[in-house]
Amino acid sequence: MTGLEVIHKVEEPRESSSIDVATATLTRESTFPPVSERPSHNYTRDHGNTIHENQEEQAGNHPQQDSMNVEPTVPTTQGQPVPTQTVPAPLLTGEPPSEALVIEEPPRHSIHSTWAKRLIIFAASISAFFSPLTAQIYLPALPTLADDFNVTATTINLTVTTYMIFQGITPMFLGGFADTAGRRPAYMICFVIYIAANIGLAMSKSFTSLLVLRMLQSAGSAATVALNQATMADITTSAERGNYVGITSIPTVLAPSLGPVLGGVLTNYLGWRWIFWVLTIMASVNLFAMVMFFPETCRKIVGDGSGREKAHWIYWTGWQLLRANRAARRQRRREAHQGSFSTDCAIQPKTKIRLAPANLLASLLLLFRSKELAILLGYSAIVFSGFYAIGTAMPNQLATLYGLNDVQIGLMYLPMAGGSIVTAFTIGKVLTWNFHRHTRRLGIVVDKTRQTNLAAFPIERARLEVGLPLLALTSAVMISWGWAMQAKSSTPGGLAAPCVLLFLLGIGMIGFNNSVNALIADIHSRRAGAATAANNLTRCLLGAASSAAILPMVNGIGSGWAYTLFGALYVGFAPLLWVVMARGVRWRAEETRREEEREQVRQQEERVARERVLAREGAAGVQA
Repeated sequence: MTGLEVIHKVEEPRESSSIDVATATLTRESTFPPVSERPSHNYTRDHGNTIHENQEEQAGNHPQQDSMNVEPTVPTTQGQPVPTQTVPAPLLTGEPPSEALVIEEPPRHSIHSTWAKRLIIFAASISAFFSPLTAQIYLPALPTLADDFNVTATTINLTVTTYMIFQGITPMFLGGFADTAGRRPAYMICFVIYIAANIGLAMSKSFTSLLVLRMLQSAGSAATVALNQATMADITTSAERGNYVGITSIPTVLAPSLGPVLGGVLTNYLGWRWIFWVLTIMASVNLFAMVMFFPETCRKIVGDGSGREKAHWIYWTGWQLLRANRAARRQRRREAHQGSFSTDCAIQPKTKIRLAPANLLASLLLLFRSKELAILLGYSAIVFSGFYAIGTAMPNQLATLYGLNDVQIGLMYLPMAGGSIVTAFTIGKVLTWNFHRHTRRLGIVVDKTRQTNLAAFPIERARLEVGLPLLALTSAVMISWGWAMQAKSSTPGGLAAPCVLLFLLGIGMIGFNNSVNALIADIHSRRAGAATAANNLTRCLLGAASSAAILPMVNGIGSGWAYTLFGALYVGFAPLLWVVMARGVRWRAEETRREEEREQVRQQEERVARERVLAREGAAGVQA
């Protein structure tokens, strides 16, 4: 006998009609409706082999000894033990059972509705939009800035290089901080720093102040990208996550296209200082909206979202605080009228804000401890380095080879945005379809409201099977782009090939990026902030290197061979993805075991430390 599953499973035939009901656990594969909506059940044996589930209205058709009374416990959240229901075993043979059937129901993952999740993730994506927008909107103003501050083009480019360096480093601090202290405090810190830096940049009068404030500006905006991915991991399950990756890719999709156009218009008509004033206004409006309406999603703080009432007031939205205070005032007026006073309706947080020191090593430790994550982030950074190379070299190449002006060059980014938008809102459906294809193949029944146990589930295959064809497309486009630039045509029809290639690059590059981001969120959902920060670090460092190297490579070996080298890197390292698909499940199991061992050691050390403190206190009491 392999066990008894209560729903939709048939027990293996046996010669005897007796049954030993062992303790069984329904994991993620068996999904139940909410307890309040669940009818009482009866279970009967048919022909000695099959257990049937019958609704309450059919209970009268069966002997009394075949009934099963269900007494469920109320599900709990916020990291509490998984709720269980202890159900007396059915007296199928008239003999009292020796054990009980225990049904384990996974807790709900989030209290938010589908539309609420969309709005929350969209708000996080709008906040993340500022990081790539700030990098791109600044580029058209570089010649003007060099003239105003009387420095060379090479010197003014240092403001771009330092921005990218801080863009990679800063999230390693704030990503781990957000995983401990919450998303809302991290967002507030980011935007306060960002707004202050923009005001300073708008009034900057020296190159030194410009350089320092650009670093501060990058520090304020960079972590929002990691927070965007972490927010999605907080409120979505693996079964539904593919539907939301399109929303999280909005910053990557639109900022590289809209930034240069907006920056060029502002520089030409209002002056370069207005770039930073506009960013200040936009960021201030966004900060106000986040403070007023963006809920805390960090699962360590609010669990599935229902733990906000017990949290510190900083985790409440401004709108929730206003409503709570209004209700408290009404209650106090009623009590004053009745002659009694109470503070029951006042906001009385039961937990303290979790302020932990910034841990720079949190993201680095993930890279060194997780073989799977190290391969994914390293390869993803290689792929994105080609994206940075094309974006950096495009203005120079299009101006030199095709004679385009600044506005026309900005418009050439739009085909890439078009392809990115297409893939952003189609790849999610494909990711979801492939996830469910694997669950059907394995016989797993999926409930989107509860997180699937991925311990033995091949989530790597479910995600990378979608990403690999897009990677092949990206490799082909990279090589084709290089040779198209080398065989350029200055006629109007000569721009058709670059436009088509940029459109296809948007489809392939962003689609592959989304599949990898979804996989990272799946395997490190509890540390999504630190994992995304590590992702950001590797991409920015390799992106900075490729941005600095691409023009010397083009001048030295030509566009064709320069971009062919990037395509060769994609193909040459692609077998690493097959290794991840083949060994990912085993690696995750090993990593989980090591984490449990480290946790046991940590708890043992804390226990020993507490015992020593108690022993010292006891000894001091005896001496006194």
